[in-house]
Amino acid sequence: MSVIKISKENFTSEVLNSDKTVLLDFYADWCGPCRMVAPIVAEISEERCDVKVGKINVDEQPELAAQFQVTSIPMLTVVKNGKVINQVIGYRPKSQIKAMLKGENDYCGKAVR
Repeated sequence: MSVIKISKENFTSEVLNSDKTVLLDFYADWCGPCRMVAPIVAEISEERCDVKVGKINVDEQPELAAQFQVTSIPMLTVVKNGKVINQVIGYRPKSQIKAMLKGENDYCGKAVR
């Protein structure tokens, strides 16, 4: 599954009403650590068919950034059944991001690292 660009227009349908757990990556194009997290988030989106992955550009979506009280980026948030269940700020290695998704373990039969 590919990474979905989340906006205020599709937020309800893609995140709040999702039947899957959602990993949200709050980022900005000018943010160095955000650019380091981006390929990791993309890998997770390809490996995990049980998790929907979305990116929210805080410069383009200030309402969503405010709703999630984003004070620093990158910020990764896990939403399940419309509720935030996990959140971290700053760069994290893949193992830590995957650990945020603990309990969500359908790897779609693909080899994972």
